[in-house]
Amino acid sequence: MASGGELSRIMLALRTVLASEDDIHTLIFDEIDTGISGRTAQSVAEKLNLLSKNHQVICITHLPQIAAMADHHFVIEKFSDEESTRTTIKELAEEEMIDELSRLLSGEAITDAVRENAAEMRRLAKAKK
Repeated sequence: MASGGELSRIMLALRTVLASEDDIHTLIFDEIDTGISGRTAQSVAEKLNLLSKNHQVICITHLPQIAAMADHHFVIEKFSDEESTRTTIKELAEEEMIDELSRLLSGEAITDAVRENAAEMRRLAKAKK
């Protein structure tokens, strides 16, 4: 038995090993962050970055360690009223990405310290690339 997150991480491991041998252009990872945090999340982010050198990687995540490594960051929101449900997707500019990383780190109360932490995460991720 394996959870969706565990299966995604197994697929990440396999794809990392087989990256130079396969003919798959786009890899999609959903729930890859389930049940992990901290250093493990950083390791997953680094593996995703490695895969992105030869593949398009799409990753749905709620962890700032993984999101900070993204080349492009999108926010997807769902809105419902009595008549319909709409989903929007928006690509974020760099400053908006820092705002979103701050929200992932802190929730509602985004202080200057949280924002500085998010900006530092982003700088470290860029340096790692």
